[in-house]
Amino acid sequence: MKLSCALLIWLLAAVPLSALGQEMQVRSPEYVLQRGDVLDIRYRYTPEFDQVVTVRPDERATLLNLGTIVTSEMTVSQFKDKVIELSKSQLVNPEITVILKEFEKPHVYVEGEVNSPGRVEIRSDISVLDAIALAGGFKVTSSKSRVLLLHRVGSESQPRTAVLNLKTLIDKRRMNEAPIVHSGDVIYVTQNGLSKIERIVHMGEFGAIYNPIP
Repeated sequence: MKLSCALLIWLLAAVPLSALGQEMQVRSPEYVLQRGDVLDIRYRYTPEFDQVVTVRPDERATLLNLGTIVTSEMTVSQFKDKVIELSKSQLVNPEITVILKEFEKPHVYVEGEVNSPGRVEIRSDISVLDAIALAGGFKVTSSKSRVLLLHRVGSESQPRTAVLNLKTLIDKRRMNEAPIVHSGDVIYVTQNGLSKIERIVHMGEFGAIYNPIP
C-alpha cells in the first residue's frame, strides 16, 4: 500500500479523550468488509449456486442471478444473512457458508513526528502508544501531548477525531489507558509548539489531510 499524493480533507469535530476512549476500548470487533475482499459462497445442497465474489471499489458485490449487495459497514455474518435472503427467491431454506478468502490485513497509519511513518500492520489489539512504537517511536521533535487520532465510529460516514495527551499517560505510568486502535485509524504525531498544531487544529472543528490508497 502506498500513500496517495491526492489530498482528502475531512472536517471533523474534536472530542475529549475521555469521551472517545470508551467507544474505542471495544476489543476484537467483528471484521467489516473492505474494498477488494474476496468471498467464497457455498451452498450445501445446491452446489451449482456456488460462486466467488469480490467487493468492488464502490463497496458492492454482485452475485450471479441474485443481484447486488451493498457491503458498506457490513460484517461477514451480515453479508451471509443478506445472501440467504436473496437466495430464498429461488431456493427453499438455503444453507450457505461464506468464507472470507482474501481480505485487507488490519492496519493503521502513523504519520508526523515518528521515526518510520507510514502503514503499520496490526495482528492483535494494540494501543495508540503501541502503534507509535511500531512506527519507530517518537522523534525528539514530537509533541506527545498533542497526538491526533482519526477513528471511524460505528456506521458514521465521517471519522471522529481526538486530540490525545499521551505525555500525561506516560509521565503518570498509565500507558494501559491509551485508546485501542482499530484497522483504518490514522495517528498523527504533531511537532513541538502550539504554532505547529494550529496548522491542523482550529479550536473545536478542524480538518485533517490524509488519503491512503492501494
